[in-house]
Amino acid sequence: MNNIIGYARVSTKEQTVENQKQQITDRGYSVSKWFIDEATSGSVESTKRLGLKSLLDFIREGDILVITAIDRLGRNTIDVLSTITKLSEKGVKVISLREGVDLTTPTGMAVISIMASLAQLEKDLIAERRKAGIQRAQSSGVHCGRPVKAEMTDFEKLLSEDLSPKEIMVKLGISKATFYRMKMNAK
Repeated sequence: MNNIIGYARVSTKEQTVENQKQQITDRGYSVSKWFIDEATSGSVESTKRLGLKSLLDFIREGDILVITAIDRLGRNTIDVLSTITKLSEKGVKVISLREGVDLTTPTGMAVISIMASLAQLEKDLIAERRKAGIQRAQSSGVHCGRPVKAEMTDFEKLLSEDLSPKEIMVKLGISKATFYRMKMNAK
């Protein structure tokens, strides 16, 4: 008897795998064992995701792996193809609900190549948009990234002007904790 194995992955802590599990069971698959990766980006190599690594160690010839979409396996084309190849070599059938195909067949491998390439493209486009947004903000004078640490000389100068702690914190853009830490280290 073939075991039906389910795999679900979400990228952030705010997301849940329950929707993916529900989609699989709603399609009539009676999953005997689930493997889950929560708050794990698809860009993380498959062998470094605990759930997927455990799945690859567990799954056996004749088993059927069901996923909601190819991008649950990853967003890197080479990594996704490598994972599917490992599963295929083990004699595992891989069903992706969104693509509606057994990914271990020649047609399925072609679909994987196209879909994984599109997932990689989407990831790259997101990175490009993020970079463009940061550059646009920086050109408008907005600081991006970690806060710039206040210089001790600026702090001491403002302290000598008898400004209130709140005024100094606002002028330097520092927190209350940073203010008092700097005050302890001031001359």
